[in-house]
Amino acid sequence: MKGQSTARLEWTPSATLPKAPTSFAGVGYSEMVERARRLVPKIAARAEQCEQLRRLPDETERDLHEAGLFRIAQPARVGGADLDVGIFVDVCAEIARVCPSTAWNIGNLASHHWMLGYFPPETQDELWDVSPDVLIATSLAFPAGRGRKVEGGYEVSGRWPLSSGVDNSDWNMLGFMLREREDGPPVDQRFALLHRSQYEIIDNWHAVGLCGTGSKDVATRAMFVPERRSISAWTFNGKPHAGSDVNPSPLFRLPLFSLGPYVLTGVMLGCAQGAYQTVVGAARKRNATTTGQPVNANPTVQIKVAEASARIDNAEVIMRRACEHAMEVARAGREPEHGDKVRYRRDAFFSIRLCLEAVDILMGIAGSGGLYTTGIMQRLFRDAHAANAHAMFSPDIQGAIFGQHALGTAGPPPLM
Repeated sequence: MKGQSTARLEWTPSATLPKAPTSFAGVGYSEMVERARRLVPKIAARAEQCEQLRRLPDETERDLHEAGLFRIAQPARVGGADLDVGIFVDVCAEIARVCPSTAWNIGNLASHHWMLGYFPPETQDELWDVSPDVLIATSLAFPAGRGRKVEGGYEVSGRWPLSSGVDNSDWNMLGFMLREREDGPPVDQRFALLHRSQYEIIDNWHAVGLCGTGSKDVATRAMFVPERRSISAWTFNGKPHAGSDVNPSPLFRLPLFSLGPYVLTGVMLGCAQGAYQTVVGAARKRNATTTGQPVNANPTVQIKVAEASARIDNAEVIMRRACEHAMEVARAGREPEHGDKVRYRRDAFFSIRLCLEAVDILMGIAGSGGLYTTGIMQRLFRDAHAANAHAMFSPDIQGAIFGQHALGTAGPPPLM
């Protein structure tokens, strides 16, 4: 672990970065989705390798850089595509049909360009002037970090779990609870932006699903973080912020935390869509093991296919509606209402539930054939259940937030 420093930290871009950074400003929504679609065969061929490595393969990272998929929500002023928030759903769904781990990393790492756009301009430039292709990890586990105010910034310590894509990243946004005294209550929830030389990566990501996301723990102790590299989590609430003047597009007027789930809902949508394509395609040609009868002639299977299809289609509609509504509010120059924010969170967990139910229905149709590691269904099943464990998709947490609002019940203000 390196010592405390207030100096600008320099870094050398990895060999996976394009030699000459490309501008993706002006690349349209449909074109970016098509770029993701064109990568699917390569991503599918590396899906098993991604799981074995427990991180993105170098070749995959390079392909994603070249296609611009990490920069879908980066400000146009630094060459980002600066697209509507729904791009996360569509791009991640395309990739997740064959490798949910890769899609999870795309959504996570791309969203941190979006988050950086809310920081002070000098902090944005500190990273993007070196390379606009820089990758940034994060951990939203605020209670895992503790910090105190010191002259010129903050002193931060902690061990944070689930920092997806950390092996591929040069920086990390780590959440911490700010306290005025060690035994006092939190007075703020903040992010500390740390260079990888300032934290330790703990190789403990051995998981049953989303194996290739590299969601390892990171730790640091008594690390000084200058003021410019820390931001209150409440900054992402849809009101004007430090980055507003330099990043004026509607994307940077959104309540980022309220829409945070949609960075990853496309992963679950893609899992369900991939499962449907795999299982239904096989069922058209398969005979039942026990009876020898065509599976596609079984009325029970036909009904289950309809139920899975309805869930997938409606989940997609719900995700799109939330993202489109948020963009309409931002383009109209209005600040989002609290009722909208809690509805975005509600719709995210409900659409995820529909996708998970669809995957489970389809796994039942797949039968024993879905268990073989030589096939994709087992991966989609495992990854869907792993994705469902994210706190952003928890009905117990997100449903309670909506219910408190709807019923007028007092509770701690949700971070949105």
